[in-house]
Amino acid sequence: MRTLVIGDIHGGLIALKQVLERAQVTAEDRLIFLGDYVDGWSDSAATVSFLIKLQSTHECVFIRGNHDQLVQDYLEKNIKSPKWLEHGGALTVENYAKLSAEEIAQHLNFYQRLTSFHVDDKNRLFCHAGFTNLHGPSYEYFPRMLWWDRTLWETALALNPALTPEDERYPERFKLFDEIYIGHTPLYRIGATVPCQAANVWNMDTSAAYKGALSIMDVDSKQVWQSDPVYTLYPTENGRN
Repeated sequence: MRTLVIGDIHGGLIALKQVLERAQVTAEDRLIFLGDYVDGWSDSAATVSFLIKLQSTHECVFIRGNHDQLVQDYLEKNIKSPKWLEHGGALTVENYAKLSAEEIAQHLNFYQRLTSFHVDDKNRLFCHAGFTNLHGPSYEYFPRMLWWDRTLWETALALNPALTPEDERYPERFKLFDEIYIGHTPLYRIGATVPCQAANVWNMDTSAAYKGALSIMDVDSKQVWQSDPVYTLYPTENGRN
């Protein structure tokens, strides 16, 4: 069994299907999705429908992303913040206007069942964004930090690569887990196009919502598969650009 981690999809269902095929994913693989399934390309609702079906045939872990929470807030409470609408939400609202009440109920159940983080049997943490509590994500006073925080990744980037966990200056947060896998902060910001490691943190957000590809990584071998740049698969759309 492989453990495969998948970065932020942002409604790019064509890219998701493509990269699952390129990684030759089978029902023997464990799939860990890091969140942000929606808001970006025009297949947000279709992506969630696909994932709902996928979990019936594959072992899947679905992490909550900030955009997933925003869509849940919309479906539950009709909350439509201007910032959300500006950053992909408007197209998602259009998607959901085409779904039946039964389909929307299925999707809402999917969002409500998303997990804030996952720790596997090899002490590897998977979460959407990061965490701030020095005792770990389960102690986070504000759970939303797990899908909004950027300080974990920013600290990892700023850390002197010569430091080791034995050094007293090494951040306590990083010592809690052997590896940490996140999305949320697109890697185009540092000019990267493939998953990147800083300290023991792996960022899997290869900017699929913008000009990048969607990525899958085997967390044991570190082999990576990527879709075509997602914008080329949706040539008449702008994504979040």
